[in-house]
Amino acid sequence: MSAINSIDLNQLSNDIKAWGRALGFQHVGISDIDLSQHEPHLMQWLENGYHGAMDYMEAHGLKRARPAELVPGTLRVISVRMDYLPPDASFAKHLKDPNIGYISRYALGRDYHKVIRKKLKQLGEKISAQLEGTAYRPFVDSAPVLEHAIAEKAGIGWTGKHTLTLSKEAGSWFFLGELFINLPLPTDSPVEAECGSCTACITICPTDAIVAPYQVDAKRCVSYLTIEHDGEIPEELRAPMGNRIYGCDDCQLICPWNRYSTVTTEPDFHPREKLHGQSLLTLFAWTEDEFLKYTEGSAIRRIGYAKWKRNIAIALGNSPYSSITLNTLAESLGSVDDNVDVHIKWAVEQQMRKSQTNQSENRKHQRLVRTIEKGLPRDA
Repeated sequence: MSAINSIDLNQLSNDIKAWGRALGFQHVGISDIDLSQHEPHLMQWLENGYHGAMDYMEAHGLKRARPAELVPGTLRVISVRMDYLPPDASFAKHLKDPNIGYISRYALGRDYHKVIRKKLKQLGEKISAQLEGTAYRPFVDSAPVLEHAIAEKAGIGWTGKHTLTLSKEAGSWFFLGELFINLPLPTDSPVEAECGSCTACITICPTDAIVAPYQVDAKRCVSYLTIEHDGEIPEELRAPMGNRIYGCDDCQLICPWNRYSTVTTEPDFHPREKLHGQSLLTLFAWTEDEFLKYTEGSAIRRIGYAKWKRNIAIALGNSPYSSITLNTLAESLGSVDDNVDVHIKWAVEQQMRKSQTNQSENRKHQRLVRTIEKGLPRDA
């Protein structure tokens, strides 16, 4: 590329970062493409079977750690951070109410893939207009890319023990995106890891999916179970899922660094009323047409109606006993498919067990009241 010889790459790098911020990215960093130090960890993770049914993780092999094999000619990767913490996140309020469907906060607004990819494409166009012959390709969690390793090398943050990228300025409530490019831009330096001896994320995980620091067994992860996993959810993991119907934020909620997070400036990431803080019964009552309507343009839509019903059925099984809940579950049998029915039947069993417990407790309560009444003076 002869035009490179006539341009100041340091100035271009500064311009790229300024353009990125103007497009709405909170941090823009530049990484080289040597990710070889991450290859052993990736291979061990795959050999352990921690990817579960995500066959695409294994199918691409080490290409995930070799950007130039994915996009020939790539010399650098521009890594971007875009904050998504919504206003009125209501984390504790919704998690503590077992009758509300908890949705991971990243998914309450517009699909981040679309938002960030569009902005990355605009950034690539700006660079290309500045330097003829520039080739670029944007990625947003949509190809075999080690996004956290790249973000680490680009100085966006460090990889936490929950395997998410952490920043001292922003915690972890942000999305990552990458722009592969054929320019030998100057690179940024990694930041120092700051997790120290903290293991809060490991301890808080409801299904013990973080099997060791920096190792997540996806097969146990609520995000994997509710989004990626198509079949039956193992029975021993259903109760720990609680009211989480799409994704899980627990490991982020407990992280001390997230006290520094700020609310997103991107309106597309603000919560949709139909998804935020709705009761499980309301969400379970959606028809497939309503599901498609209310999740249009949302990341949630890709799991499909059947998994949506499956996830909510489990949450209803975990909710307090209610005759309305029990009747709703029983009446919904046979309305979707056999896999959903398996989870509805389990939920019915949980509700019936709670009903029997409640009746037993009520009888005990009535006996106690009668005993107390017998011992009271007549004018008490």
